[in-house]
Amino acid sequence: MNSKKNIVLIGMPASGKSTVGVILAKILGMDFIDTDLVIQQREDSLLNEIINDRGVEGFLKCEEDALLTVNSANTVIATGGSAVYSDSGMRHLSENGTIIYLKVDKDKLFSRLHDINERGVVLRDGESPDEMYEERSVLYEKYAETVIDEGDSSIEETVRRIIDRQK
Repeated sequence: MNSKKNIVLIGMPASGKSTVGVILAKILGMDFIDTDLVIQQREDSLLNEIINDRGVEGFLKCEEDALLTVNSANTVIATGGSAVYSDSGMRHLSENGTIIYLKVDKDKLFSRLHDINERGVVLRDGESPDEMYEERSVLYEKYAETVIDEGDSSIEETVRRIIDRQK
């Protein structure tokens, strides 16, 4: 088994990080943290409210602060899609975790991502979803120790592939 104690899932919004993470944690007998929920609890606001009230940079600061407070062991950690904008946050999570990028092709992702504003997805002023996809894909690849290309995999198949890679 992997010597690092946590499994950290990164990827685009709607790539399945939270869903895969919960199932993975159940199967492996691990704890589960969703950093988007950590942000909401710390700030007592929904993600989209934080973005609307404080702007993208204000949200990213909240996210970085939340990432840096995650100190856990034996935990599956699902990050928000914009977590990779925080180099210090990603380095912190990688110290005790294996970073796994759940990769979804653009067309499939955009078919899943219906209400981008309600979900609290970080888009900079004037940035298109295409531009977000291109910019973040590079960052996910940069931080990932393992890339799981979801392709047409079911949630269960994706979970199985992660478990197989951890052995």
